[in-house]
Amino acid sequence: MVTIKSKYEIEKMREACRIANLAQKAVEKAIKPGISTLELDKIAEKTMRDNGAIPAEKGYPSGVKGVPDFPGSICASVNDVIIHGIPSSKEIIKDGDIISIDLVAYKNGFNGDCCRTYVVGNISAEAQRLIDVTKQSFFEGMKYARKGYRLGDISHAIGEYVRKNGFDVIKEFEGHGIGREMHEEPGIPNSGKPGRGIRLQPGMTLAVEPMVVAGSPEIWQADDGWTIFTQDGNLSAHYENTILITEKEPEILTLA
Repeated sequence: MVTIKSKYEIEKMREACRIANLAQKAVEKAIKPGISTLELDKIAEKTMRDNGAIPAEKGYPSGVKGVPDFPGSICASVNDVIIHGIPSSKEIIKDGDIISIDLVAYKNGFNGDCCRTYVVGNISAEAQRLIDVTKQSFFEGMKYARKGYRLGDISHAIGEYVRKNGFDVIKEFEGHGIGREMHEEPGIPNSGKPGRGIRLQPGMTLAVEPMVVAGSPEIWQADDGWTIFTQDGNLSAHYENTILITEKEPEILTLA
């Protein structure tokens, strides 16, 4: 069931989202060649805890027998890792890499979720274009994140923009509703037919997150049960915000 948030709940979500954005900014400031993904993880966790929140991804259950709960405070996904990269002291980012940082701050019973793909030093023009298209595809979707449109209108706008620019989206993972739980109804694909799905209503809070690949959309999962790679080794980028459907323009809570 899709939950409609009250004014009280929305204020709580604004605070969680504000802290998630602060954690992203702290990580962005620290990114440089030679730093480990575990160091970035610690910076994000400290920022969240210093602001009264906890990292909701830490200890998130895998739901799969034999696969441990997620160990990191962030997902740190480098180059051909699409999502769920596990932070490690052994993974040192270098000049020319791109890295997606996905994090969720939990405070006072509510979650704020956002992801950014950052550059490390000097990257190729095509890598930069991938990042730019991924981010803009989110904002193309936002044109339809309004009262009266349907969920499929957002999905369609994202997928069409990505493919028009020569890239593709993955189908196995998608955005989601968010609030008291990190993952709530509805699921939000990054491609689809317009005019389909639930009708958007004020008070809905959604995590919209284009996951875009430079090559084939085929994926594979590492033995750790979490890390998802592009099958062909091409680059991937990821951009996400928690948004609020209002009577007018959508409010992007994790940019506040």
